[in-house]
Amino acid sequence: MMMRRVAPPASATEEKEATAAAAGVPGWLGALLSTRFFLACGAHPGSPRNECNMFCIDCRASAAAAFCYYCRSHRHSSHRVIQIRRSSYHDVVRVTEVEDVLDIGGVQTYVINSARVLFLNERPQPRGAGAAAGKAAASPYNCEICGRALLDPFRFCSLGCKLVDTKRQYGHEAAANNVAAGAGGNEADAGGSKQPRPQGRRRKGTPHRAPFGS
Repeated sequence: MMMRRVAPPASATEEKEATAAAAGVPGWLGALLSTRFFLACGAHPGSPRNECNMFCIDCRASAAAAFCYYCRSHRHSSHRVIQIRRSSYHDVVRVTEVEDVLDIGGVQTYVINSARVLFLNERPQPRGAGAAAGKAAASPYNCEICGRALLDPFRFCSLGCKLVDTKRQYGHEAAANNVAAGAGGNEADAGGSKQPRPQGRRRKGTPHRAPFGS
């Protein structure tokens, strides 16, 4: 009797990484969006430039994903590092630092200090009677996920909102594929008793690239 080797079940982390890869999302993107930046570095408490505002996309994400200028010199000198900046107390990243490793299409960009940037995560919508609230109310463009008013005809206000949309779309596609696979299995189990339906004229779909593929 031959023994069949069964592979161990995949961990939750491995399943998430596989899902992200199938959706065209880089494995490091989720860690980037969930990391807290601009905290003091514990390894260099007395140094003048010890705020943790850098992120390495070549290292596997960990609890200490953010690091400071001195940590970069010691541990990430040959790695691809993204520097996080701040605008109105929110984290931003320069377009020039991520456009070669991430598809940022559809995300609203802004010019801050003569550099084009985009926000990492969703921000609260301006409220009240101020100038920002007035501009938000008059804007004809809104983020498809959080509804925040946009300056230009983009789809998302941040990378985080685009990631939510990508996961949602992939979840629907995966569910449809599972249903189709299950239907095919049921027909096979029934011995192929069902007669194949006549194929009508198929409409060509528009090909789409992976939303976050580089």
